[in-house]
Amino acid sequence: MSLSQPIPKPSDSTLRLGSKAPNFSAETSNGHLTFYDYLGDSWGVFLSHPDDFTPVCTTELGAFAKLEPEFTKRNAKLIGLSANTTEKHARWIKDINEITGAKLTFPIVADPKREVALKYDMIDYQDATNVDDKGVQLTIRSVFIIDPSKTIRWTITYPASVGRNTAEVLRALDSLQLSEKLNKEITTPVNWVPGDDVLIAPFVSDDKAKKEFPHFRAIKPYLRLTPLPED
Repeated sequence: MSLSQPIPKPSDSTLRLGSKAPNFSAETSNGHLTFYDYLGDSWGVFLSHPDDFTPVCTTELGAFAKLEPEFTKRNAKLIGLSANTTEKHARWIKDINEITGAKLTFPIVADPKREVALKYDMIDYQDATNVDDKGVQLTIRSVFIIDPSKTIRWTITYPASVGRNTAEVLRALDSLQLSEKLNKEITTPVNWVPGDDVLIAPFVSDDKAKKEFPHFRAIKPYLRLTPLPED
């Protein structure tokens, strides 16, 4: 498929875990905002969506809206992005709420020129059919978890055809925050959910582990499981 406009190129600065999240100012469904000011001292969960009035995006935003109280409990703010205008966002949100039974209140960035999407490398280079009516590439489904220092701590990217797993985003946030709370001395194993045993980080000596995690058990010298200490 030939495009009427060239595919935009990402910024020269590649975003990685540990990169500073780019700041931006933009119009949103909740009015004009500056990203850093919106986040304040909270964690941020930044979600990109290819287009308004599309089936997968509608189900996703409804699901995240229903889960927003859980993110709020964790001092995390949700913010979406879609490659359309605020006027279109407003009409779409009515559909999202009607279809999913949600009440979406977090902002959705209006990014018809892909200015924010390019900062975060959210453009779809794989699917040449994922374009708007002007032939410009739409976005993929990226998620960034950003900590209060505005550092990118976790990211995952899906193609436009695959809906995200909201529970996985919440689980990842729980894992990151738990590790922070315990001074990065623990990590979480495969399929971990809150309440499960955690892993003691390799840099923690056995002597220190016995003091801080007295109920730990060693499967191998490098693999030590422990229930979380009670607060």
